[in-house]
Amino acid sequence: MLNLMRKNASTWLIKILLGAIVLVFVFWGVGSFRNRNEGRVAVVNGDPIMADEYNQTYNRIIEQIKQRYGGQINDEMLKMLQIKKQAMNQLIDKRLLLAEARRLDFSVSNTELIDSIKSISAFQHNGIFDNRQYRAVLAQNRLTPEVFESLQRENLLMERLRNFIADSVKVSDAEVEDWYQWKNAEVNIDYVLFNPSLLTDIHPADAEVKAYYDSHKEAYKTEAKRKVDYLQFAAADFASKVTVSDADVKNYFEANPGVFDTPKTVEASHVLIKTDQNASPEVVEKAKEKALMVMKLAKEGKDFAELAKKYSDDPSAQSNGGHLGTFKRNEMVEPFAEKAFSMSPGDISEPVKTQFGWHIIKVEKVNNAVTLTLDQAKPKIIQKLTDERAKNLAYEAATAAYNAVQNSDSLSKVAESLKLSIKTTEPFGHSGPVGMKTPAKFTTAAFELSTNGISDIIDSGDTYYILQVTEAIPETIPEFTAVADRVRTDVTRQKQDEQALKNAKQFLADHNKSGKPILDGSAGKTVQTGTTGFFKRSDRIPNIGYERELSAAAFGLSSSKKYPDAPVKGQKGYYVIEFKARKPADASGLSAEKDQILSSLTSQKQKRLFDDLITTLRNNSNIVIESGYK
Repeated sequence: MLNLMRKNASTWLIKILLGAIVLVFVFWGVGSFRNRNEGRVAVVNGDPIMADEYNQTYNRIIEQIKQRYGGQINDEMLKMLQIKKQAMNQLIDKRLLLAEARRLDFSVSNTELIDSIKSISAFQHNGIFDNRQYRAVLAQNRLTPEVFESLQRENLLMERLRNFIADSVKVSDAEVEDWYQWKNAEVNIDYVLFNPSLLTDIHPADAEVKAYYDSHKEAYKTEAKRKVDYLQFAAADFASKVTVSDADVKNYFEANPGVFDTPKTVEASHVLIKTDQNASPEVVEKAKEKALMVMKLAKEGKDFAELAKKYSDDPSAQSNGGHLGTFKRNEMVEPFAEKAFSMSPGDISEPVKTQFGWHIIKVEKVNNAVTLTLDQAKPKIIQKLTDERAKNLAYEAATAAYNAVQNSDSLSKVAESLKLSIKTTEPFGHSGPVGMKTPAKFTTAAFELSTNGISDIIDSGDTYYILQVTEAIPETIPEFTAVADRVRTDVTRQKQDEQALKNAKQFLADHNKSGKPILDGSAGKTVQTGTTGFFKRSDRIPNIGYERELSAAAFGLSSSKKYPDAPVKGQKGYYVIEFKARKPADASGLSAEKDQILSSLTSQKQKRLFDDLITTLRNNSNIVIESGYK
């Protein structure tokens, strides 16, 4: 919830990306101004998709993935995520939807386009559209007004089609009630777990182990490895050669106003009583009454963390008692931030309404804004300038070595001539050399080189490397004797699993035939038994944990069908379960959830309708994709 609140804080960047439908259209992806002079990659009903547009979309998806995974992506991930297919599908879908909107005679007038652009807060100054700011923001995003206005017109056109289709979706009260019952019904089961790890009397013969190895050799293949010589130029090794004068410190301090200002921060906890943004006034008021009750308990001295665990709708409250940590004002949505930053330590707020619902805030600590003087900032400035200059010296040394390497085929000889210390790794795989703090770029370079190949300068943060591969060790299938113990363990586990499943099937068949309760006489060393008590579909199953398939099987049982058709595979083994009782949802709780369920079901129906529309349009269209882009 903290991340979500921070992400929704009111900043111009978020407004332009999310609030204005500028570059990303919520259902169908990014548009792009088409340059007809570029090569085409596909044709949709005679309308070409050009290479320039495709490349922009492809690169955008790559950037999104990099942001999601912190830049740690590789060719295997890109292949698995089918980026080429994603980019092509987005562009094809957009062509089809624009054509459908025009077929239905939807259009966007110049007045509507201008009004939509003027309403975007990123282009406004003091609430009024500012043409200079408009052009400046577009320039920062590498867009011209002509390109942006073309994109915006297309987005508005598709938005009109989206609204037209979405408005046709209706959800009945019966559907809401059925979903409520499905979601909140509870079931209670008995279970017998056949845990393979408890079958300790299984000992495969040597011949079985060898036969398993012969048919699964690929599973024991060792990874490819590299052994390299390398030169290391660490900034820390050059720090002693750096001198920072008082004048340097003063110049940096004066040239960087604001760098040494620490803004005010607040450490707080909250209880969230969630409401949907489209909730009715009655639902909002009812949530507020609950928030006022929680506030009263908190002000009476009840433990705030326990109140959060009991009443808060923030999913993280169970683990952290509603604690939000320390945050700056612009990291939280308004009016939450306004209220939190007006409070003193120990204060408990009245209910505060945001887009998420009602919040009760307890401020635990206030850290006032601080501005360092030159003398106070001096140690930090010296350290920063020293680090920067040391890294520059390290790079200069790496460059000198690299230039020398161009006239040699041996890194060790260059090291000797320059009186540098050369290092040698042990053979390493894709996880990198043992002990290296940031091995990613180093390892990537090593695996891109062939034997005796010498790398460019590798920038690994505060250290530069130049490496030469001295040995490329390919993947190999080891001899049986080298992995015999691993193979025996694998065979044992497989046979344990097979025996556990066999026992579970026999046990289920016996009880299906006899009709006796599964807990009667089922105790033994190789099984675990119990009763769950009542649980909902989305709950953690008591005494077992989160087991989606087991939960689905349990809710498929009834008084007339007490046993599943087969044992259910779980994380710990195979379950045989028996129906005990079912409890319908409490009908009195429907009113509190009705708006949320209605919104959820409406969204689901709208998505299905859009998916069906795309499928129909594709089936009735002539789509040709050039080779290399499929």
